[in-house]
Amino acid sequence: MAMPRSNFAKQLEPGLNTLFGLEYKQYPEQWRKCFDVNTSKKAFEEDVLLEGFGSAPIKAEGAAVSYETASEVWTARYNHDVVALAFSITEEAVEDGLYGSISNRYVKALARSMQHTKEITGANVYNRAFSSSYLGGDGLELCSTLHPSRNGTWSNELATAADLNETSLEQILINISDMKDDRGIPIAATGKTLIIPTALSFTAERLLASSLRTSSAENDVNAIKSLGMLPGGFEVIQRLSDPDAWFVKTDVPDGLKMFQRRALKKGMEGDFETGNMRYKTSERYSFGWTNPRGLFGSPGA
Repeated sequence: MAMPRSNFAKQLEPGLNTLFGLEYKQYPEQWRKCFDVNTSKKAFEEDVLLEGFGSAPIKAEGAAVSYETASEVWTARYNHDVVALAFSITEEAVEDGLYGSISNRYVKALARSMQHTKEITGANVYNRAFSSSYLGGDGLELCSTLHPSRNGTWSNELATAADLNETSLEQILINISDMKDDRGIPIAATGKTLIIPTALSFTAERLLASSLRTSSAENDVNAIKSLGMLPGGFEVIQRLSDPDAWFVKTDVPDGLKMFQRRALKKGMEGDFETGNMRYKTSERYSFGWTNPRGLFGSPGA
């Protein structure tokens, strides 16, 4: 339905001082710091886990060499959604506005809504990281203590949920360094960036920026900073819904991924019979994860 003049009555009369509500500043694109960005030209994308080999055994003299087997294990699938929004405005509303183009103002509002949706879609991968209602290729949620492997299970979540502090952050960084592949071979994984909600920004600054340990009377060095354990620092994501949950994005490849199927596209057209103008914008993308080792997290105590 087209927006008529009655929706903008004050903009049709003299004496209006200002129009407000559509001119707020926006945060930079935060989702880019949380995902590895890829492009796609297909209806969907699939990532398949290949299982490698385990430890090589010692071969006794004169004995035959041992043979190992490997196979595909599970698949992570990315289905690209179409995100779109439009508005229509009557010809009369366009003609009679006295304070600049009404259409131009709402074209900016379209762009703002599209960016917000993209940020929410990315943030929800983190918001649902501990929920068993949202499962990955291995049949478990993103952060779990029971991810399956050939040698049993492995974890990318603290065994005991903890709030963000020096002890819990150090433990996660230790656990990341100790991670193994699906056959139990250690991988050279490190923490890259601390991902936090707004409520933890001051805590993160104290933990990462101080040269000395925080909340300690001892003159100890801040080991996290001096060792360069989080070269990406920390990123505050305003759309994280849990004020206690926090995450460390690792440098493990094929972790959290975003596929851009089609970039933001804009369009406008006039209707011959009514004279109404229609404005539309759309984009196609998907967010998700392949290898859960790309993230380590805690839901907070």
